[in-house]
Amino acid sequence: MDVREGKGRQNPVRIAARYSFNDGITAVSSKYPRLLTEIERVIELVDASAHKTKKSKEKTMRGTILYSPRRLNKSFKKEFQRLKWTTQRVKCDYSLDHYVGGYTPTALNKGAFREMDFIKDKLGVEVQFGKYAFMVYNVSAKMTIFSNLGFIDAGVEIVPVKAFANEMSSGVSYFEQFVWDLDNRGVSNIDIPVLILGIDA
Repeated sequence: MDVREGKGRQNPVRIAARYSFNDGITAVSSKYPRLLTEIERVIELVDASAHKTKKSKEKTMRGTILYSPRRLNKSFKKEFQRLKWTTQRVKCDYSLDHYVGGYTPTALNKGAFREMDFIKDKLGVEVQFGKYAFMVYNVSAKMTIFSNLGFIDAGVEIVPVKAFANEMSSGVSYFEQFVWDLDNRGVSNIDIPVLILGIDA
């Protein structure tokens, strides 16, 4: 039985929604059709049921078995790496030019870095099961930074829809809130095209 052909899996993850930020759908589908197919295939290969393993300790859902964001992330990473997508780290070299006279910093993190989950042929992908601030940061800051540094030209952000997030720990944000934030933020002239995919089990 070939799991990669979609057989034998109880609950494959699927794309439930799409949002085009700064014309992301057109940019990604026209310039990266092969890579978009790979991304869609990766999503289909993640078996959600295999990651419903986290026993909640929260008062409002104590004892409920939830999806584990950590395990889901590992599964996405495994499938992307199998298709030769790579993770890109950039070292943060902090400037000392902005401290006021007489102040000497003592707690700079020399090992600080920024990381893009997956990159292939200048298309960046982030998989996010965290708080909404991380989702907004990925599109509004990180992807712009990695574009400015020459690593990517466009991006894809993979996030859960509300129904999926409801079966994870509280605090996990979701596609619908993310889209509302971006709609009300608007597009800046420094933003790159990003296709946002909302996924569900």
